[in-house]
Amino acid sequence: MAQISDWYSTRLGHRAFATLVEVTTSRSAQGRQQAPTPAPKTSAVVSYRLARQRVVDSILRGDRPIETACDAQAELRRVAHNCGTLLPEPCPLCDGSDLVAVTFAFGASLPRSGRVVADLGEARKLRNRGRPSTWYVIEVCRQCWWNHLRESFEVSG
Repeated sequence: MAQISDWYSTRLGHRAFATLVEVTTSRSAQGRQQAPTPAPKTSAVVSYRLARQRVVDSILRGDRPIETACDAQAELRRVAHNCGTLLPEPCPLCDGSDLVAVTFAFGASLPRSGRVVADLGEARKLRNRGRPSTWYVIEVCRQCWWNHLRESFEVSG
């Protein structure tokens, strides 16, 4: 789980994902190193940081009620509680230190509601299935239930 935390704390988007499941060398029975596993092919990352800041600013100005942003649904709350990866920054609204990132993958032969990418093993499993998928990283505060889409990117096997 520490590798996942390192991945989110660096906030490098798809490049960090590549390091998450990428180059691993293994030794064959004779002790020789085998070729590294290639990193997944990813498209550009779509960052939602500007949209996030616009929402935060409108709430802090009083133009929008805080309840419209601190409204995580039950399933998102469950995933944030059980599979969330702690982020190094505080919640932008309550300034709490319990801001986590959760990742969902959507694609062919995945559930309609998406698949939670809970750990490194799950990330590798989804990458190695050989079908493209779109991944969404959502930040959720486990204190006030603020939630916002952080970034998205496509991964092909």
